[in-house]
Amino acid sequence: MSTTGGVQLIPAVKGAAAGSIKVLLDLLGIFTWLIIIRALMSWVSPDPRNPVVQFVIAMTEPVMEPFRKIIPPLGFMDISPIILLIVIYFARMMLVSLIGLL
Repeated sequence: MSTTGGVQLIPAVKGAAAGSIKVLLDLLGIFTWLIIIRALMSWVSPDPRNPVVQFVIAMTEPVMEPFRKIIPPLGFMDISPIILLIVIYFARMMLVSLIGLL
C-alpha cells in the first residue's frame, strides 16, 4: 500500500467512497419523499402558485417526465411515480450492497 506522510491512501479512498455513497443514499431518500408528496398532491389539486408546490414539481418533474413518456397511464391513474419509486428502491439496494463491498 502506498503511503503519503504516514496516511494510507487506500482506506482513505474507501472511506471517501463510502461517505459519498451514504450521501447519495440520503439524497435518494429525500427524493423518494418528494415523489410521494407529488403523488399525494395530484389527488388534492393544490394551488400551483404555492412555493412548496412549485419546489416539489421543480425537483421531481425532470425525472418523472421520461417515465411518463415510457409508461402510459392506466385509465385516469398515472403509475409512473410507483415505477420510479421501485427503480429508486433497487438503486438504493445496489448502493447499500456496494458499501458492503468496499
